[in-house]
Amino acid sequence: MVSDPLHITLAGNPNSGKTTLFNHLTGARQHVGNYPGVTVDKKEGIFTHKDKQIKIIDLPGTYSLTAYSVEELVARDYLVNEKPDLVIDIVDASNLERNLYLTCQFLELGVPLIIALNMVDVAEKRGISIDTEKLSTLLGVPVIPIIARSGQGVDALFDNVLTGIRENNHPPTLLRYGSDIDQALSEIVPLIEQNNLLTDTYPARWTGLKILENDDQILDKAMLMDSDLTQQLVNRSEILTHHLRTTVDAYPEAVIADHRYGFIKSILRQGVISRTFDVDRLYTSDKIDKVVTHRVLGPLIMAAILFGLYSFTFNYSTFLVDGLGSFFDILSSNVETMLPDGPIKSMIISGVIDGVGGVLGFVPIIMFMFFGIAVLEDSGYLARVAFMMDRIFHFFGLHGSSVMPFIVSGGIAGGCAVPGVMATRTLRSPKERMATLLTVPFMNCGAKLPVLTLLIGAFFSSHQARYMFLATVAAWLVALLAAKFLRMTVLKGESTPFVMELPPYRFPTMQGLLIHTWERTWQYIKKAGTVILGISILLWAMMTYPGLPADKTAEFTAMRQQAAASQSAEKAAELLTIDSLEAEAGLRNSIAGRIGIALESVSRYAGFDWRTNIALVGGFAAKEVIVSTLGTAYSLGEVDPEHTTSLKDRLTKDTHWNPVVALSVLAFIMFYAPCFVTVVAIANEAGSWKWAFFSMGFNTVFALAMSVAIFQIGTLLGLG
Repeated sequence: MVSDPLHITLAGNPNSGKTTLFNHLTGARQHVGNYPGVTVDKKEGIFTHKDKQIKIIDLPGTYSLTAYSVEELVARDYLVNEKPDLVIDIVDASNLERNLYLTCQFLELGVPLIIALNMVDVAEKRGISIDTEKLSTLLGVPVIPIIARSGQGVDALFDNVLTGIRENNHPPTLLRYGSDIDQALSEIVPLIEQNNLLTDTYPARWTGLKILENDDQILDKAMLMDSDLTQQLVNRSEILTHHLRTTVDAYPEAVIADHRYGFIKSILRQGVISRTFDVDRLYTSDKIDKVVTHRVLGPLIMAAILFGLYSFTFNYSTFLVDGLGSFFDILSSNVETMLPDGPIKSMIISGVIDGVGGVLGFVPIIMFMFFGIAVLEDSGYLARVAFMMDRIFHFFGLHGSSVMPFIVSGGIAGGCAVPGVMATRTLRSPKERMATLLTVPFMNCGAKLPVLTLLIGAFFSSHQARYMFLATVAAWLVALLAAKFLRMTVLKGESTPFVMELPPYRFPTMQGLLIHTWERTWQYIKKAGTVILGISILLWAMMTYPGLPADKTAEFTAMRQQAAASQSAEKAAELLTIDSLEAEAGLRNSIAGRIGIALESVSRYAGFDWRTNIALVGGFAAKEVIVSTLGTAYSLGEVDPEHTTSLKDRLTKDTHWNPVVALSVLAFIMFYAPCFVTVVAIANEAGSWKWAFFSMGFNTVFALAMSVAIFQIGTLLGLG
């Protein structure tokens, strides 16, 4: 009989090497999903140590267990609700004091704990030596030195994990917080214990600390359980807050944080750390940052890196894209010859192969882009991008913490607006948060990449990297201008300061890069095979039915018979022309065709024809659908199986399309209403559908105005 696997959780600060250890342990044997109700990654994996199967959960990186962000909430809720057998706290040995702040909270919460002291090699290079045995004795938990990148010390770590599970009986650690807070705790903790307020979930003293810290989640839970008692505790907390504000000009949470750091310093000063370096020495990361984050050179280097990313992506993925395109062309031709004419054949070729195949054809580009982004993330460079962009963000009324939601949403093309919107929870200022979540959809998310790639490749093929780079710059510029407009009108207020710690530079591991690339690429493929497939078939039906009336069908039949009876040398071409005209007439008479034609009264000023309108309407559901819908719309009119061409070729040969129209369509797609899932996320985060509808309306009107300007000016200048 096989015993149940041990349930081990990895926790720690961002950039502490937690995910590196997770990838080292699980490799390809991991599953990535989302925690219920949020878009924070939930990573699980299985591995075996000394014949014991171990299930590993990689919690999102967090600096604290105080509920200021979605990551902190997820980490805390998982620990108290799922009750893992053991928590491995990944601590950066080169930043010991900061990392042990989270450790203190684990000790207070009373979770079974082992500390993995990671990056001891980095600490040694900085002249830092750590006495792990003394640190273990003072903290009361095992401390095991490891190097997650190479796997050094990992076997010893899990030897201690197996031992620690058998011997785990550590009570919550009691820290002292000064006479004022300790007095308040001595009054409220007995009340919590006597009334069993949340004691089934949290230690009573820990609950008391959260109430004094004004933790919204704990207060909400306590109110639901016993509102009278909770209000009594809140009143005591308010008395403490007033006292601290008048005596030391500080809030309870600040005093609590100060005493935690005091506790950490008292431990480290007992011979735990010894240093052997010149105080004037600059670390390698510091030396690099003097150039990379320079006020003048920094932005130029950043622009060069982004341009290099796009050059790498397009130059090395082209042959794979062409290969996939040829594969779907061959597949379409084979289906054409194998199946009899009818709606099933039409649905498979136009709805599935040309629709979903058009989206899957961009998988190599997505994969190369994600690989490049993974290099920037894992090396620590993306944190420098956030640091440099903060100077600009303040000018536009945003907070430095807004940078990461923008990057996550596609600031470096390939993100997703949904986690970008969710990431705004880290912003404490409501107005900065609202301005950020309303503008992150302007970024070039992964869903827009296939559309941008299609149109840029079709009409600007000789300068693909340049136009992709310009599209990224345009997205940032438009988003910041929109944020400035919002902060000057409906969201007036001062910007708040930004503080950020830059992680050291690291060489990414190939295993980590491949895992990160595959995770994101697989999410794209899954979406194409599920959501996009369903929408493509629905749109195919809307572009096929109700079909032509009987009298119209009879007209085309008569024309075909007349052409067949003629002795003209061009009879075959005439028949194909009639078939094409009938297919176009059927598309015009379909439900989608009628919608597209109705919208032409407005869209023609931006250069959009009725077929493009059909695709753009589909894009309200998901932006990838634009490619699949264009593929379906144009393949429905392609009736010569021997001359099947790619969607790119169909667009370039279409008389309606030209570079000016392509730029106009690109601008509209980049900036019009977010996809439906993002709209729902905005409504949830803003707490009101009012802001979600505002985002849809504001973005669409703005995008249409920009497209009209591009098309009209380009046409006047004769650039079409």
